[in-house]
Order: sequence, then C-alpha cells, then structure tokens
Amino acid sequence: MYEKENILSIFQETKEAILRGDSSRIKNLSNRTTNSASLTHDPDNIAAAVIIYSISKIIERTNYQKIPEWDKFYKSYLNSIDKIIEAIKKENYEAYRKEIRIMRSGISKFSGELEKSIQEVFRKASINKASKIYEHGISMEKTANLLGVTLFELASYAGERGISDAPGKQNVNVRTRIKFAEEMFE
Repeated sequence: MYEKENILSIFQETKEAILRGDSSRIKNLSNRTTNSASLTHDPDNIAAAVIIYSISKIIERTNYQKIPEWDKFYKSYLNSIDKIIEAIKKENYEAYRKEIRIMRSGISKFSGELEKSIQEVFRKASINKASKIYEHGISMEKTANLLGVTLFELASYAGERGISDAPGKQNVNVRTRIKFAEEMFE
C-alpha cells in the first residue's frame, strides 16, 4: 500500500463527513485519493477512491434514507470504515482489502430498491474514477483493468465528457510524433 498515512487520513475524514452528512467533503476526499492513485497506480488507492466516491453519491441522495433497510446499510458501512481504519493502523493490508471487498459485495445482502440503487452507484463510481485516472495520463486499457470496467464503458464515458480534449492535455501532431520516435532510435 502506497501512502498509508494519506489513505488512513482520508478514511478518518470520510467517517467524520458521513456522520455530518457532508457529501461534498467526501467527494473532495475521493478526488484527493484519485490523484494519488493516478501517480502510484496503486490498487489500494484506487479501491479507496471508488469506495469513497460511491459513499459520497449515496449520502447525497437523501431519498435513499427513506428506504426501509437504510439504517442497517448505514451502520454496516460505518462499521466497515472503522475496520478499514484499524487495518491500516495495524498495517494489515490484507484485512483492508478484505473489508473493501465486503463493502463492494455486501450490498447483495440488502434487497430490492436499495440493492439495485447502490449497485448502480458503485458501477458508475468505478467508471467515473476510471475516467479521472485516464485523464491523468494512464492508458485507457490499464485504467479499465485497474477498475474492472470495460474499455467500451470507459471510452463512452470519456467521449461524453470530452476527456481527450481536457485542458492541460497536449495534442501532438503527426510530424512531432514522428520526430520524437526518430529521436528515440538515434
């Protein structure tokens, strides 16, 4: 696990923001994790980014709180975050990864509307975070593989958002590319 202290801090701050119902703070924490994940390509950072972003989307949708199983779900996620924090403090990264898997798959123990809604949030969160990592310059294929989304899903989302035209991206013409390639073989 890269940047242990950063991930620990992010989960601690996420828990505080969940208790306050501050979805925008949680989303900002997810973005901080995405930046780290883009630099390190660390699956632990990437998993944290997706989980935290998903939580922000779930918290901001206050209509979910009216679904009968909401309280059970909410307590389950707070408990998982506590376990993640403890695992990171103890440098037990396998326990961290296990708890992340439980959070992602644990929604299947809920039924009906809540399960479907949260599964959709996780799927969209994975695609969103993949696009952010791709935007940071990681190849589309590697990004899709890291986040378990298809190239088609990522390409479609990136195309809709105009990510290839994002500010700061340099469009290099063919002549410049050829010159660069020739210089590599000199």
